[in-house]
Amino acid sequence: MTEHPDQADWRPILAALANPHARRLFAVIVLDESPDSAGLSPSKQRQASAMLARAGLVREAQGRLVEQPGVFGRVLAAAAEPRATGPERFLNERGEIDRYPYDATERRALLRLVADRALAVDEVVSEAQLNERLARFDPDTAGLRRAMVDEEILERTRSGSEYARAADPAG
Repeated sequence: MTEHPDQADWRPILAALANPHARRLFAVIVLDESPDSAGLSPSKQRQASAMLARAGLVREAQGRLVEQPGVFGRVLAAAAEPRATGPERFLNERGEIDRYPYDATERRALLRLVADRALAVDEVVSEAQLNERLARFDPDTAGLRRAMVDEEILERTRSGSEYARAADPAG
């Protein structure tokens, strides 16, 4: 996952606070005590510090760790925002696929959404052009392209050099 300090994602925060060493170190930092008072070995302290920093809970300032203000407020504010529904819920705020659904129907709907956004009906593009368009959704363009072909959302020439939207069986 790419780190974005303004991103209000609760998962890395919860993961960090679920770790007893990170939780202990965070408490010490919040109480403005020396990190050594957490009673952790140097390696455990480094690991816990890194986990807290990745979660956006702390940052380094003047050679010491300090609490990152407002992180909990941002997470709570984000929780109050309306959640995406349909296949859009599998895209992050930048429109990238952040996870693939397990359900085959939902997975197909997500792949169709990507195809709708990447390729116009009746448009034929080279593999390089398609990869460039798919890269904004997932860095694994080959895997995404292959999944769309396997689901018969995209068709490719026998040589695999050109791609187009498959005819919609419903239409």
